Amino acid sequence: MNNTIRIASGQGFWGDLPTAPIEQVRRGPIDYLVMDYLAEVTMSIMQKQKRRNPDYGYARDFVDVVTEVLPDVARDGIKIISNAGGMNPIACKNKILQAIENQGHKDIKVAVVDGDNIINDIDRLVEEGHLLKNIDTGNPITTVQDKLTSANVYFGCPPIVEALEKGADIIITGRVIDAGLILAPMAHEFGWAFDDFDKMAAGIVAGHAIECGAQVSGGNFTDWQNVDDLVDIGFPIIEASPDGSFVVTKHEGTGGLVNEMTVKEQLVYEIQDPARYLTPDVIADFTSINIEQEGENRVRLSGIKGHPPTDSYKISASYNDGYKLTSSLVYSWPDALEKAQKGGEILKKRAKALGLTFDRFRVEYVGINGCNEQPMAGKMPEEEYDEIQMRVSVAGKDKETLNRFGKEIVPLILTGPSGVTGYAGGRPKASEVVAYWPALLDKGAVSPRLQIFN
Repeated sequence: MNNTIRIASGQGFWGDLPTAPIEQVRRGPIDYLVMDYLAEVTMSIMQKQKRRNPDYGYARDFVDVVTEVLPDVARDGIKIISNAGGMNPIACKNKILQAIENQGHKDIKVAVVDGDNIINDIDRLVEEGHLLKNIDTGNPITTVQDKLTSANVYFGCPPIVEALEKGADIIITGRVIDAGLILAPMAHEFGWAFDDFDKMAAGIVAGHAIECGAQVSGGNFTDWQNVDDLVDIGFPIIEASPDGSFVVTKHEGTGGLVNEMTVKEQLVYEIQDPARYLTPDVIADFTSINIEQEGENRVRLSGIKGHPPTDSYKISASYNDGYKLTSSLVYSWPDALEKAQKGGEILKKRAKALGLTFDRFRVEYVGINGCNEQPMAGKMPEEEYDEIQMRVSVAGKDKETLNRFGKEIVPLILTGPSGVTGYAGGRPKASEVVAYWPALLDKGAVSPRLQIFN
C-alpha cells in the first residue's frame, strides 16, 4: 500500500484550458491524471455529433492531450482516467490505441467503461415497470419518450477500480459520477472496501474538491482580486492518504491560490443537502469535514463521515422541447434605449401582423436589464446611454415559424429607428431546444461494462 498518492485534475469541463493536463504532467510529480469533460448538456451535444458522424460523440480534445503525454505516461507510469468517452467511448478508445501504436509503445493498456448509454433500452425498461419519473415533476418518461435525444446512467467508481486492478494505464469512461474519477484510484491504491463508507465518502469529497479543475485553485473565486497570476493558474492536485485524509494543493511555481476559502467555495458548489451528498457509491456528510490550512497553497481535509448509498442510479436524459431563435441589434446615442424599445415593439407587432405565434417572445435591453424580466422593477434610469443592445428571443414548437420571424430582424436597420449597428452573421436561424430529464433507476436494472485493450 502506498503512503500517499498524487491525483491531478487536468480538465474541469469540455472546453477547459487545453494546456492544463500537459502542465500537470510536466511541472511536477503526479501518479494519476484525471480529466472531467462531461456536463448534462454535454451528453446531448455529443449525441448530436454521433448522429451526424458515427466516429464522433466523445471529447476529441482528449485524444490530442493523450497523444502529447504518452511518452510521459510510458516513462513515469502515470495513469490517466477520464470520462472523455462521452457517448462513444469505443471510438475514443480506437483513436487512443492508434496514437499508442504510432508512437511504438508496447505496454500501455487501455480500458473502456461503458453501458451507461440506455437510450435504446428505454422501451424495455418502461415495459419492466421502470417509469423513470422526472425527479422535479413526477411525470413518467413516456410523456417525452418519442422526443428523447439521450439517456445515461451515472455509474460509480467500482468498474474503474476493477480496470486499475487489471492493470489499465488509460481508462476511458462514458457517464460516471465526476467524483468517481478521483475516488477510484484512492480505493484501488489503499485497498478500501466499498462498504467502508467513511473512506468512500472521503474519496467523494476529494473528487468533488477538484472535479471542476482550477475552480478550487483560484479560478471563479469570489475574492478574485487576491489571486496571484491567473494567467498561469495551477490546476489542483489531491495528495491522498490511506486514512482518508487528503491535501488540496497545486504544483509549485504555478499561479492561482489554494486556501480555505477557495476550497470551501468549491465544496458547496452544486450540492443540495450538505449532510447527505448522494452518489451511487456512498452518501457523504459534508458537515463532518475538518478543513485546515496546512501551509502555503496546502489545505488539509479530514474527519469525513459517510453512509450507505441509495439503491438507485441517477439518470440524465434529454429531449427535444421545440426550438428557439435569438438575435440582436445595437442602437446608438441619442435616445438609445428608446430606439431599442421601439425596435422590439415593431418586431412584436410585425410578427402579429404576419400571424406568427410563439410560446415565448422576449426582448431584453442589454446595458440596462440584460437578465431581468422587468428592467429596474419597471422603472427606467434617467441617464442617457451611448448604446443599448436590443436582444430578441422567441421560442416555439414550429421551426419554420421561428425562421420566418428571423427574416424580420435585419429589415429594422432601414425600416425602424435610426442609429443601428452591431449586426453581422446573416439571418438568424432557429436551433433545437434540449430539455433536461433527471430520473432514478433501480441499480439492478443496468450494469456497467468493462473492456481492456492493448
